[in-house]
Amino acid sequence: MLRKIGRLFVIKSNWEAYMVIYALALGAIERGSVYLTRFPGFGGKLLFLACTGAVFMGGAKILDCIKYEKAALLAKVEQAPDQDMEPERKAA
Repeated sequence: MLRKIGRLFVIKSNWEAYMVIYALALGAIERGSVYLTRFPGFGGKLLFLACTGAVFMGGAKILDCIKYEKAALLAKVEQAPDQDMEPERKAA
């Protein structure tokens, strides 16, 4: 049961990644706007840029990880048929 619930929190596709990145961006813009009002001037603008820059870096990492996981799964699937043939050869 816990495994089924845990699967809800795993990003499996690019579409899900884009939705997570969008949510992060909304939060970052909201936080950045608070920084602009609390710290007027150059400091607030720098903090706003730091918030949005963090979303760009985090989003790139999320998309890279999805690509890496798909490649690893594909490599695992390609190796699996070779391993299945070994027991048949040994039995013959």
